[in-house]
Amino acid sequence: MFYRDERLALFIDGSNLYAAAKALGFDIDYKLLRQEFMRRGKLVRAFYYTALLENDEYSPIRPLVDWLNYNGFSLVTKPAKEFTDSQGRRKVKGNMDIELTVDAMELAPFVEHIVIFSGDGDFRPLVEALQRKGVRVSVVSTIRSQPPMIADELRRQADNFIELDELRDVIGRPPRDPRPENEPSVATQEA
Repeated sequence: MFYRDERLALFIDGSNLYAAAKALGFDIDYKLLRQEFMRRGKLVRAFYYTALLENDEYSPIRPLVDWLNYNGFSLVTKPAKEFTDSQGRRKVKGNMDIELTVDAMELAPFVEHIVIFSGDGDFRPLVEALQRKGVRVSVVSTIRSQPPMIADELRRQADNFIELDELRDVIGRPPRDPRPENEPSVATQEA
């Protein structure tokens, strides 16, 4: 439940939201997402968190990051770390949980409602801490994918669970050209 007069902040775990939308077969239109939540309350801030591969000449996420930066989102990025696993496969790790958590706790005194776009169960203690501060917390993810993209403990802790698939008609668009199979993705390889 949203109240039009409440101050609201969005915290988007970029790789987690990307993976959830991909599992449901659509892409997020971030302009529509921002407009939807501006309609639901007084949007104070919309944060987007992602790790970036610094040494690649072209990153497929760079155009999105640049667009978000110019269109009302507060970008929080850090360099992704590359490594080779025990089978010799190239892996990319870029976890942004701590950055999101610190920002949410700092902003909590200035908002009544926080929306976290992630299904990561690691955020359950954050949701609980925000609730102790009197902030209502909604979580956006999906249980309709196989496997579900939201941890049960996070869904149970949140004041409100918003099924991403039910936002498809409001914030979605058909997927663009799929990423080549051999191209690594921070979104799908975070630990």
